Amino acid sequence: MTIFSKRQWRNANVAVTGINARAENPGPGMAVARCIRECANFTGEVIGLGYDVFDAGLYSKELCSGSYLIPYPSAGERALLDRILQIHQDVGLDAIIPCLDAEIPNFSRIKPALAKLGIAMLIPSRDQYNLRAKDHLSAFCRSIDINHPECKIISNIGFFDKCEADGWKYPLVVKGIFYDAGIAHNGHEAKAIFNRLVAAWGYPVLVQKMVDGDEFDLAGVGDGKGNLIGAVMMRKRALTDKGKAWAGVTVVDDAIAEMAEKIVKALMWSGPFEVEVMKTEDGKIHLIEINPRFPSWIYLSHAAGRNLPSVVLKLLAGEVNLDLPPAKAGTFFIRHAQELIVDLEDFESMLVQGRLAQQFVTSEAG
Repeated sequence: MTIFSKRQWRNANVAVTGINARAENPGPGMAVARCIRECANFTGEVIGLGYDVFDAGLYSKELCSGSYLIPYPSAGERALLDRILQIHQDVGLDAIIPCLDAEIPNFSRIKPALAKLGIAMLIPSRDQYNLRAKDHLSAFCRSIDINHPECKIISNIGFFDKCEADGWKYPLVVKGIFYDAGIAHNGHEAKAIFNRLVAAWGYPVLVQKMVDGDEFDLAGVGDGKGNLIGAVMMRKRALTDKGKAWAGVTVVDDAIAEMAEKIVKALMWSGPFEVEVMKTEDGKIHLIEINPRFPSWIYLSHAAGRNLPSVVLKLLAGEVNLDLPPAKAGTFFIRHAQELIVDLEDFESMLVQGRLAQQFVTSEAG
């Protein structure tokens, strides 16, 4: 476990990525930042890291003491490391919590270099990341005897012309290799989703058979030693057109918790994660996805009395007796969108300099 070099987690400078806040599909970063800000014992600073000048969290002074643009994951780990070093010189980072799937591999590669500077991260290794990836998930589930809907990797759009004859009846779930998905009720819809996903994420695309039931998500943190350190479960009660949770309520389900513990132990998972499952009428649990970061609904963990982003900081600081309270069942959330008022000077600073740090009180690095 990497330990903060000079500071304890309570007064750490913590950078959080994924602070975009598109109403229909927000990134998890603003919710993670909000959890840390509202953690009772936290007196440190939160620094927002975004990819686009329209990422709303960059301008949220309630959440972020400073904010910076970082290069897109496609620029590679060298560009990311150079940018993080610049930011570290400005504000003195103690920890980073990556919040987007596609950036985890680059952060994993630069983790040793950052550790030498005293910048800690609790993230999965490349092997852990790959084993739970969508294109490997079926094999992983078979290896640990977990139910998983039949899934097929395709690169040829012609699949949708004859799939019903081969036993792939509509509706089908069509998924991007990294992110995003859609439900297709016929070949025309399937091809449209296929083309959209390829344009955004490239080949291949995954097709998954539908499972009827209730949707549940579990967010948790693995300690890298096979232990699940805290978890919060939520039943989805309303969805966006992208299938994302618009409303949900915390629940306690022993079968889902046992599945999560089994996954964490098998992967020796390190860091935040989310499992998405379907529970059918006969009580069977089917694993749909394992996401390698906190979900966008993670603020619900704070509201339910089990602030999971703060758990990451405590683990990085070497705390072992966390004594987490149980998550309160029946805590409900409904997501909403609102306008964030931005000073034109702040927007221009982000556009030209890629930073907005005037509200940050510069402190000694490391």
